[in-house]
Amino acid sequence: MMLELDYKKLGLICGLECHQQLDTGKLFSRCPAYLKEESPEKTFLRKIRPVPSEQGEYDAAAIDAFRKNFTFTYNAFSDVNSLIETDEEPPKPADKEAMKTILEVALLCNSNVLDELFVMRKTIIDGSNVSGFQRTMLAAIGGKIKISNKEIGVQTIILEEDSARPVEKKEKEIIYSIDRLGFPLIELATDPEIESPEEALEAALKIGEIFRVTGKAKRGLGTIRQDVNISIKEGARVEVKGVQNIQLMAEYIKREIQRQVSLIEIKKELEKRNARKEELKGKFVSLTQLLNKSSSNLIQTNLKKQNVIYGVKLPKFRGLIGKELQPGRRLGTELSDYVKSKSYLKGILHSDELPNYGLTGKEVESINSIMKLEALDAFVLVIGPELEVIQGLEAVIERAMKAFEGVPKETRGALEDGNTEYQRPLAGAARMYPETDLRTIKVNEKELIELKKNLPLMAEERKQKYLKEFKLSEKLAEEMKLNNSARFFERMAEKGFDSTQVAVILTQDLTELKRENLNTDLLNEEKLESFFKALKEKKITKEVIKDVLRKWIEFPEKELIEVIASMNIAKADSNEIRKVIIEIIKRNESMIKEKKERALSALMGEAMKELKGKASGQEISNTLKKELMKAI
Repeated sequence: MMLELDYKKLGLICGLECHQQLDTGKLFSRCPAYLKEESPEKTFLRKIRPVPSEQGEYDAAAIDAFRKNFTFTYNAFSDVNSLIETDEEPPKPADKEAMKTILEVALLCNSNVLDELFVMRKTIIDGSNVSGFQRTMLAAIGGKIKISNKEIGVQTIILEEDSARPVEKKEKEIIYSIDRLGFPLIELATDPEIESPEEALEAALKIGEIFRVTGKAKRGLGTIRQDVNISIKEGARVEVKGVQNIQLMAEYIKREIQRQVSLIEIKKELEKRNARKEELKGKFVSLTQLLNKSSSNLIQTNLKKQNVIYGVKLPKFRGLIGKELQPGRRLGTELSDYVKSKSYLKGILHSDELPNYGLTGKEVESINSIMKLEALDAFVLVIGPELEVIQGLEAVIERAMKAFEGVPKETRGALEDGNTEYQRPLAGAARMYPETDLRTIKVNEKELIELKKNLPLMAEERKQKYLKEFKLSEKLAEEMKLNNSARFFERMAEKGFDSTQVAVILTQDLTELKRENLNTDLLNEEKLESFFKALKEKKITKEVIKDVLRKWIEFPEKELIEVIASMNIAKADSNEIRKVIIEIIKRNESMIKEKKERALSALMGEAMKELKGKASGQEISNTLKKELMKAI
């Protein structure tokens, strides 16, 4: 059950880190940036280890990942991967469009762009980067994001490469696809000035709008991801990573605050019970013999695999392990998350949920007796291979000790239901060191001034311009304002092309062709401008717009005039239109005698079919009416 919480009284503060993939080429290779659904053409294996920072220190998150001892398998594709993604060749200079876009984002936030950008390596050894590090560069600092009731400070704006995407996780192996590895990714981090879940949602939406008005933001699930740092007065900073559904942003924050409040209550209850950390250093007790005749299917299934059962006493924890922290998640879930993150085990059993899982009350009493539990004591059971069980119980003790702190500083993953789960310790500065294969990037002051003169309008300003200046309908203006082609649309409208027709093609016709799994990216802005020119010069009728575009996608190497010629849709003159219509009327004399003027609809359908692409509907209708009246 969700609690009613007073966020101001709790001292809630949040900061956002919003990540947006850019619709350009890859950041440090010249490969295209799109995902693959086919089977990989190549796979390779890696083991990855941490390296020290410039100060000779190891990052805690990197060490935590290294201890899991995973093997990583990578799926690669010849058309979207190169030796750079496989870490067998030095990176190329940063993509120019990506660089231009991040500078625009910085200027839109009134941030201070740095004179010189240094590419750094950030240690990440969870396998998501083949090299064991992510290339990243700080582009700007400071600035403001305006929301309805305040301004929120911008801390940093960073351009970095996106990671490989996980495909499958096995017991000791993770399989990644490196199609996504190297996508340009903007990270905009705010100051911790957000004071409610609703403010966080509004700020995230505003940052998303800033990304989208550049026209270079990728679209679709997973292309924008938010991390949110959350803390309250008596708590600690917790980073919730991977919020993909932005509409759930407020819900994640509410549930995390409830979790922190509940953890603080557990800490205070432990203090009331005079519990001490030192009491958690008890021995692990083997319970395999005690439970070898248990009627529990869970126990018997594990024992048949030659697994063992160990338990550990948690003094003064009775009733606290089962305490709900978030809807459906308890302190026991937190203990289990630690076990799963630091071993290959699937979870735990604990005294607050027993008897259950086939274990009887008598068996629980026997466990209490062997482990010498007192009234307020609890126990945790872990089942599996002996080495894994020992690691699992050590993880239980580690997390139980953190209960005395209240809220541990950590990174948590966003789950689809609005809850979160433990991932790893908070990363620190010890994971950064310079990239030695790339020169620093000096920002051109003249280019910056030019960019500032031509910054894109924000969404509502765009809409008003499209309504008043370009005379779009309300519906089209709304669809166009955050379309990635909005800036291209503005240029076409200013050149005198039919603004409504251009907007319909960009927002509707091309979208329909995408749904047919056609690669509309093959029709670049240059091609589309020549298409609009052909429409304006009436070399193409509106009736065959999608047919011509579809054909051009099939043969993108051809000129538009060749595509039109191959489709046999050259514009018919008035004599040719009249000749076709007279022939249609002759074929339908009996129907015309019977229906008179009512035959028009059927004849129009036949004429449109025969003259498709060669004449406009208006031309056909006018000629047909004239010739039909002569025949009646």
